[in-house]
Amino acid sequence: MGTKMPDQEWVKTLEDGRKVKFIYQELPEDAAFITAQLAGNEVVYSVVLAKARNALGREDVESHFKRELSGKSCTPSGNLRGVCCP
Repeated sequence: MGTKMPDQEWVKTLEDGRKVKFIYQELPEDAAFITAQLAGNEVVYSVVLAKARNALGREDVESHFKRELSGKSCTPSGNLRGVCCP
């Protein structure tokens, strides 16, 4: 696992030049709330991890959204969890 961190937000530039804002928040009972938002985009990918066990590192949070941020096109219609369907 990556380096543990307190509630935090940061911006990362992806290989293709897009900027993504990540947020990590620890919740009660070992849960965590994580988000990723592309700069200039109204869509925010967010997940509540009910069993986060230990604090997540930046790499853990970023890797959780790897598929959503891959640049592949998908539509949210019919997709209530905000995850791209294959």
